[in-house]
Amino acid sequence: MTALLQLTLVRHGETAWSLTGQHTGRSDLPLTDHGRLMASQLAASMTALPFDLVLSSPSLRARDTCALAGLGGNATIDDDLAEWHYGLYEGLRTAQIHQQRPDWDVWRDGCPGGESVAEVGARADRLIGKLLLRLAVCQPAVAADGAPQTLQRVALFSHGQFGRALAARWIGLAVDQGRHFALDPASLSQLGFDAAHPQRRIISLWNAGAATLAAGEP
Repeated sequence: MTALLQLTLVRHGETAWSLTGQHTGRSDLPLTDHGRLMASQLAASMTALPFDLVLSSPSLRARDTCALAGLGGNATIDDDLAEWHYGLYEGLRTAQIHQQRPDWDVWRDGCPGGESVAEVGARADRLIGKLLLRLAVCQPAVAADGAPQTLQRVALFSHGQFGRALAARWIGLAVDQGRHFALDPASLSQLGFDAAHPQRRIISLWNAGAATLAAGEP
């Protein structure tokens, strides 16, 4: 495997429930006005990159973020990018859930009536597998010195909790280690390979906002 794949992960912009801390899985909430502004501020960074593939969660908030970031016309919906299915805990804040189940932790316990930790991990692994298969199919010819000629860039418009699970699985960690990765609304992260160690998957950028990107700060 050569360092030919770069995944740009974008969390959708602000919604009313991301403001209040309510678990938003399958509820199809729109972006707030501020969320739309946040998403549009990503356009300069996103349209500057020549993406070979753009994938979006089916949720309205992810699709609208993709469109406002300037890539809606090229997007394909992929159900594997959907947010964690919270089941009976949909719309509840963690404090409310703890009133019923004081020791509950989504990263350990999953959600009754929704997805388990193992199911979220399987979905992340399936998505990664599809992307790596696409890389293998699209593998370009290499120059005489063995240097790759192109880089496959993929944009992924997804969600906070699933994005954290995806990052953990990308670098070979258990899904529950996603609890250590903060991921803000309308943030941009990059997952790829270490050029010096092409078998090693890395996180090269994490949780960057529009202001950081505009300033050119890593």
